[in-house]
Amino acid sequence: MNHQANAQLSDSRVNSRGLRIGVVGIDGGWSTHQLLDAVEARTGYRHLIEMQDVALQLDADRPRPRLDHNGFDLCELDAVIVKKIAPAYSPDALDRVELLRMLEGAGVRVFSRPLAMRGLIDRLSCTVQLQLGQIPMPATTITESVDEAVAAITRYGAAVAKPLYTSKARGMLVLRAEAAPQTNLRAQVQSFARDNPVMYLQQLIDMPGRDLGVVFLGGEYLATYARVSGGSWTTSTSKGGKYQPHEPSEAIIDLARRAQGLFDLDFTCVDVVETPAGPMVFEVSAFGGFRGLLNACDIDAAGRYVDYALRCLQDNDHGSDGEA
Repeated sequence: MNHQANAQLSDSRVNSRGLRIGVVGIDGGWSTHQLLDAVEARTGYRHLIEMQDVALQLDADRPRPRLDHNGFDLCELDAVIVKKIAPAYSPDALDRVELLRMLEGAGVRVFSRPLAMRGLIDRLSCTVQLQLGQIPMPATTITESVDEAVAAITRYGAAVAKPLYTSKARGMLVLRAEAAPQTNLRAQVQSFARDNPVMYLQQLIDMPGRDLGVVFLGGEYLATYARVSGGSWTTSTSKGGKYQPHEPSEAIIDLARRAQGLFDLDFTCVDVVETPAGPMVFEVSAFGGFRGLLNACDIDAAGRYVDYALRCLQDNDHGSDGEA
């Protein structure tokens, strides 16, 4: 970084003193506290928001809503950065997004914008948006029909059954047509359907023992890390996968850029898999990437994200001054 850039960064940090930026996350969560530390280092302010403690209060005699968090009105904040909206994805997380949408409507800048995040909590919503944007994905079947599910798995040879609300491969299982007679396969599908009436079945991809996390900040490419399998069918770190640095091809970066551009997120990680047919996208995430960037790329994602948020807030202030 040159002297001028250092001076600009120093000025932005001086100007950021007094700004009140909250962090939505999980107490004790590593990435949440990385973000809290980065905000505090730059602003002198620290406020962890756990969404289960937020109450939206709508009163006829009050001109604006109050979002109470342990006695503090979140509408008094300058901004909120969302790191983790819930310990695990679920339909309840969609309701939490609506509370953040109300906060945004009250004039508090939310990173990333609630409507942008909403489409990534439900796996099906993310898939539909990617398909409408003509982003290549592995062959996928979504159905409530056990017959259709069995037919899809038979057609694919093997499929990963994925809950609609999950991350880090939680609740996923591989169903193989060749490893079970049709009667047994049908029983496995029925068992999965009991907890997942809308079944999401994706062809098991023959991949090179890794997939990629391609990260963007403010729509600009930041870096890529690889998740390398620890011997499991999945590369998830919860199943023994390890982070490694990786230099992707321009084709992979361009594909990931197109995918993340469909969602307009401030910080996002695109999961890309290399296949014999070319790179494909598994999903786009609004909440991941911090640990992979640090371990594989030595990039302080939390610090980068907070600096970006401060620039956005300052640019907005300057724009307001210009209009006055």
